[in-house]
Amino acid sequence: MPSSKLHGEHIPIVGIAGGSGSGKSALAEAFSKQCPFPVTLFPLDWYYRDLSHLPLEERACSNFDCPSALDSELYLSHLQQIRQFETVEAPVYDFKTHTRSGVTIINPNTIILVEGALLFAFPKIVEILDLAVYLHAPDDICLLRRIQRDLTERGRTFHSIAQQYQTTVRPMRRQYIEPSKKLADCILNGEDDIDTLLKSLMNQIQKTIPSLRFS
Repeated sequence: MPSSKLHGEHIPIVGIAGGSGSGKSALAEAFSKQCPFPVTLFPLDWYYRDLSHLPLEERACSNFDCPSALDSELYLSHLQQIRQFETVEAPVYDFKTHTRSGVTIINPNTIILVEGALLFAFPKIVEILDLAVYLHAPDDICLLRRIQRDLTERGRTFHSIAQQYQTTVRPMRRQYIEPSKKLADCILNGEDDIDTLLKSLMNQIQKTIPSLRFS
């Protein structure tokens, strides 16, 4: 379990993990908008490895649902820098071409919110979280949300989405993501509406990080 002790020496970090389609990004965005303090959003998905050295068709067949698909070392290094009030240049990842297309400047704020399906699969990342939240939703809900997202935001076809779900998303979820639930400080219901989830998240943060009060 991550430590919740704060000594004023670093910016607190809240981490949200859970299966693809469980609602992590929606909750993170809602929190960023509703939080009375400035929030640094820092998704793990930005750190997928650049596959520009591979032909486009081969890139699409890669397993993006296992820990090795992510540059966790660079992510951890950047997260530690932000945690210590430093600015970093984070990669910009293009999900349509599976390549990095540039960098974006990320500044430290009052709280850092990190999210990613495989976030808890990296013990060194879990160690520096002040609060670890797991967002659970049933497989069918996650699949429906993933289909909608990939069709509208990532230029995918239904056939490619279904094939990827069967070959990597579901088996990797069972192998890596669901077992990581045991590392969470709390588990939230991904089927709840966003307002209920937001209230639950804020309550958990206030319990765990006394220096942050939302009212």
